[in-house]
Amino acid sequence: MGNRYSWRSGKFYWEQVKQLRDLLVRYVKEQASPVDLDKYLRICEQLGEEPDPQKMPLTQMDFPSEIQVAFFMYDLLSDVWEGMSGTYMGKDWSHCSQLFDIWDIEDPRTVMYYMKIYERIIVQHRSEESERQRKQSERKKSGEGKNYTHNVKG
Repeated sequence: MGNRYSWRSGKFYWEQVKQLRDLLVRYVKEQASPVDLDKYLRICEQLGEEPDPQKMPLTQMDFPSEIQVAFFMYDLLSDVWEGMSGTYMGKDWSHCSQLFDIWDIEDPRTVMYYMKIYERIIVQHRSEESERQRKQSERKKSGEGKNYTHNVKG
């Protein structure tokens, strides 16, 4: 990644951060898809098409090393669940500095930054998905048991 301490290179650095954030959003959305990289490549082979890098599903290896480390460290954090309702509350960040020390992370500030971005994207995606499912189930329930005859010609 670029140097973020001078004005000109700082602007370039934040452009890179925005591009990486957009890739992380795409990566999180693709995780719900049943088509992974292997399936995509097999489909392209069967159709006789050249794989398009823009359409190719992302893997963790497609990201810079800082973000790969952020994925790894994020997965090490334990999940927190609310006891009575079983609601997912997020990650337990209290032992993060200990994990950075154990794994001898060179730039914990950058890794933590990308871990938090990744978490924010995941939580936002999950809430949007649950809201979409809630609305879908409401539409199904509202249509059950009702017969509309105003459009029926008799």
